[in-house]
Amino acid sequence: MKKIDLIVHTRHLYTLQGDGSGYRHDHSIAVDAGKILAVEPTAEIDGAYTAERVIDAWDKLALPGFIDGHMHASLCALRGLAQDVGNWMMHGLGPFEDASTPRTKDAGTRLGIAEAILNGTTTIGEDGKNADAACRFIKQAGVRGNISVRIRDAIARIYEPGELYEFNDELGRKSLEETLGVYNTWHGADGGRIRVLFGPQGADFVSEPMLLKVRQLAKERGTRVHMHLQQGSRETRQMEMRYGTRTIPWLDSRGYFDQDFIGIHLTDALDDEVRLVASRGAGMVLCSGSIGIIDGIVPPAKVFQDAGGPVALGSDQAPGNNCHNVINEMKLTALFNKIKYEDPEVMPCWKVLRMATIEGAKAIGVDDVTGSIEPGKDADIVLIDLHTPAMSPVYAEPMRNLICNLVYSATNKEVDTVIAGGRVIVEGGKPLTFDLEEILSEAGREADKVAAGASEKFWQINGVNAVYAREGKL
Repeated sequence: MKKIDLIVHTRHLYTLQGDGSGYRHDHSIAVDAGKILAVEPTAEIDGAYTAERVIDAWDKLALPGFIDGHMHASLCALRGLAQDVGNWMMHGLGPFEDASTPRTKDAGTRLGIAEAILNGTTTIGEDGKNADAACRFIKQAGVRGNISVRIRDAIARIYEPGELYEFNDELGRKSLEETLGVYNTWHGADGGRIRVLFGPQGADFVSEPMLLKVRQLAKERGTRVHMHLQQGSRETRQMEMRYGTRTIPWLDSRGYFDQDFIGIHLTDALDDEVRLVASRGAGMVLCSGSIGIIDGIVPPAKVFQDAGGPVALGSDQAPGNNCHNVINEMKLTALFNKIKYEDPEVMPCWKVLRMATIEGAKAIGVDDVTGSIEPGKDADIVLIDLHTPAMSPVYAEPMRNLICNLVYSATNKEVDTVIAGGRVIVEGGKPLTFDLEEILSEAGREADKVAAGASEKFWQINGVNAVYAREGKL
């Protein structure tokens, strides 16, 4: 018998192999050196291997670790400060982001990633300028990082509606240098579990020469472009004012879309534009909670999928979405699309689970190593406690209700164990690789400083939340 690192015995296992859920009954997972060796009936695994550790997950549901394709974890220190407000970026988030410091962003980064991990996420798709801190914490925590580094020419200030963004070439050059520095330091780090992408913030925030240069450099380095795309009416207005056209046809005329492009949101995209991007082989990330709260819109993920394109789920940022929880994203994605299309059969629960796992992995380019439980892939596994109110009772026939309960009933309390790269990093719902109390305390201290720094501008802008606060409604 071969001695290995870990065996996980399961009663209910979804591998997400093939075109469906890949359900297996009474199977076990053999893991060694961070990789999955075998997924076979329990008797066969017991007959072939002994392990340093055996996890009995008989009362758990075993799944691939969740993929969060798009996060701004550094904003997590500003949770709950920009909901229910129009002109979200400038008048909602703006005063508080302006008052943030690098320490605020570091605290938010750790808080957001920690939250995601405790909710079963093993692939962190972080996007922003705090990439170095994100990479350090991701390595410490033990999860996978798909890190997009922010590139931007537009000067960061609060713009009025209809005001054209002001570009600064030096600002763009410095942000590109930062991207290349993070790429050189972190791409391929931690045994290849950290990958670095190039992240122009959006076609409205980056000049045409910089956009073309970014794409060329990403191609030369064998990585992808991860970019907000047709993000909303605000972006559309900027592109029409600057170039006289909409974002997607403008970028396509410059050959921007292919299998190395990941488009985020597509909130304001027309159906024909969505089909065009999908036809070029690109991936899409859907942030249902964030865009629902910020814009009151259901992005066109179904159109993208119907055109043959893969879609990942993303939690975006806590000032908009309020949480980094892929289970929540699955539920909102299913519900919002059923409501949008007035059809209860649209976006069934098994499909949104695929978006959280293998389809999401394909969309962001990590399906070679994660997204499903099969030999050769990294052992990224989440165990869901079935002995909980939201997951009970369990039906195995005439149909299984496990995925239905996970998507429509579960929150995050049901996540019991998280295994990332073969390493147990959460057990009994408790983190093993970071100090959660320290992270929470640090975020609280930074919040006090942001509150003091943002107060004057918050009241001066007098957005809807300022009105609510004055009226005693918040």
